[in-house]
Amino acid sequence: MRKWVRQKFVLVVILQLMCATVNAQDTLSEGSSKPLKEVLVSYQADKFIPITFQNIHSKELKLKSYGQEPSFLLSETPSVTNYSDAGSMQGYSYFRLRGIDQTRINITLDGVPLNEPEDQGAYFSNYPDLFNSLSKIQIQRGVGTSKNGVSSYGGSIQLFSQNLSDSAKTSFGFGYGSFGSLRAFGEYASGIKNRKALYVRASKIYSDGYKINSSNNSQSVFLSSGFFLEKSTWKLNFLAGHQQNQLAWLGVTEEMIKSNRRANANRNEKDEFTQCLFQLQNSWKPSAHSSFQSSVYYSYLNGNYDFDWNAFLGFPGTNQVYNYAFKSNLIGFFSNYTFSKKHFNLTSGIHGNVYQRQHIDSEKSLGHLYTNTGFKNEASMFTKADYTLNRLTLFADVQYRYASFDYVSTVPFDKMYWTFLNPKAGLSFSVNSNTLLYYSIGRTGREPTRNDMFRGNDEIYLDSLGNSILSIQTPESVVDNELGIRYQTNRLTISFNAYFMDFKNEIVLDGKYGPNGLPLTNKVDRSYRAGLEFNLTYKVNSKVSLINNSSFNQSRIKELSTSFTPILTPKVIFNQEAVYVYKGLTLGLSARYQGESFIDFANNASIYGYLLLNSRITYDIKGIQLSFFVNNITNTNYYTNAYVELDGTKKYFVQAPINVFGSIKYSF
Repeated sequence: MRKWVRQKFVLVVILQLMCATVNAQDTLSEGSSKPLKEVLVSYQADKFIPITFQNIHSKELKLKSYGQEPSFLLSETPSVTNYSDAGSMQGYSYFRLRGIDQTRINITLDGVPLNEPEDQGAYFSNYPDLFNSLSKIQIQRGVGTSKNGVSSYGGSIQLFSQNLSDSAKTSFGFGYGSFGSLRAFGEYASGIKNRKALYVRASKIYSDGYKINSSNNSQSVFLSSGFFLEKSTWKLNFLAGHQQNQLAWLGVTEEMIKSNRRANANRNEKDEFTQCLFQLQNSWKPSAHSSFQSSVYYSYLNGNYDFDWNAFLGFPGTNQVYNYAFKSNLIGFFSNYTFSKKHFNLTSGIHGNVYQRQHIDSEKSLGHLYTNTGFKNEASMFTKADYTLNRLTLFADVQYRYASFDYVSTVPFDKMYWTFLNPKAGLSFSVNSNTLLYYSIGRTGREPTRNDMFRGNDEIYLDSLGNSILSIQTPESVVDNELGIRYQTNRLTISFNAYFMDFKNEIVLDGKYGPNGLPLTNKVDRSYRAGLEFNLTYKVNSKVSLINNSSFNQSRIKELSTSFTPILTPKVIFNQEAVYVYKGLTLGLSARYQGESFIDFANNASIYGYLLLNSRITYDIKGIQLSFFVNNITNTNYYTNAYVELDGTKKYFVQAPINVFGSIKYSF
């Protein structure tokens, strides 16, 4: 109860501060006549900042998105791998960046952390069709710049909501494809009228899934509204999603696959989750050189999923099915001050949130078994600056971050604390108007997740002396070196970089799953990840473009006297796309090659490399857009994820054979 009182007190203080801010803005804005344009809360980098990044804009998202899970779109960029539980493009899907899993990738929406604080994972499936409401995505690979929420280990995915200053438009869309997959949505944007703007989008997505009993049934709503004053803007975002899935997170043996490629090792286990996100943003520009950006946010999650112990252990089925239920609340606030003048830019910011998540376990016949609650709080502050002197830009960034974790149950637990100082620095040099060279070095640290500490259990167990059994408790850290070149002309854009990430006490996936359904991890003393990444866009002529996103990775873990390659980290990823545009017609053909990757620490088992071909056709005429997608044209049998059981049994995640999806959208 005391914790909830404290959380409510924090929220009241934040709201009072923001109300005081708007009063000041109204006073300052008197006598002015031109409303301030929308300003996004931004931790993004521009072309002169010496870090590795890539932007994906709304136009590309609209052309390629048909309701599929975001990991499939992200996998078209360098160093990203992905897989789907159900084998199809809806439902639970995951991605890795430089071989690093999602719990160590920072994901934000307009600066709001989307990673769940306890286990630091971000689940796009809770917000289906989210990418349909974005104006831009920036992917920063490596530690990047300071951001809110979990540390950027593999990198960060920054999402930016719809730009309310865009032209007024109304759209309706419907699509249907393989495995009973459908998507329907409606979207309305008012543009700015009388200093106000409104955007709203509602979506429905359904799929039977490629695997047996792996359906996804989900809905979402995204609402964004704005109020534009002379020196300030207010923006309200509300995002809500609801999903019901038949689960398919267990791998399948080769024998089962040969018997029935659509086999599902889960026995009709189900889940249901509802998640909501509320954000109130304020941008204030008191002078030509200064600006403030502040947000208060609240996230709520309520849901549950089934767990069949016998299916997990590979034993014959029974009626005994457990259910894990969760309820969580996250309240946070951040504020940034930016000063820009001539060749100098300075941004300082603070961020803090408080989080509570209740865990409830029950069984159909036994009823309630236990309840425990995790509390995760964090606070951070940062300052970053860049200064341009002729052709040289110098960049520095330092963040201080504090995190704590507490656990309330029937067993004793000592509250844990971690502090991190995360410095970054770099420089870029403009060789000419088309070419820029850059180098940066940065360090960041990260605390273990609840799942790391509990070793895949949802409840802490006691040893024979009555002490809590905990696994990984110490944090990990990385020093990331990035060296790159960016080149751009009217016809050719090239980004090429090399990286070397030196880890200490890295918390890595070990290729196994725990009794709560989450991947297990181990801590290793020393490890490194190194590689090359390449992005090219070449306009052959006014109609034809070639796009390449490729990467090469060389990573090793050193443990005692042995050295081995981390799991699920292919050396080579090659994405090549050719696009033809003529009037309202767009044709796209893409090829993806992903090399072999190991699935166990011993490096004795692996999944083979594969070549995948996909195509798309889009035709626009008088406000109507017709689209048709064909995926896996060559009907390739391939796996993108697998693991090895304790007894040596290999289990695979089958991905879909050739599949199609067609859609129609009408806009006016």
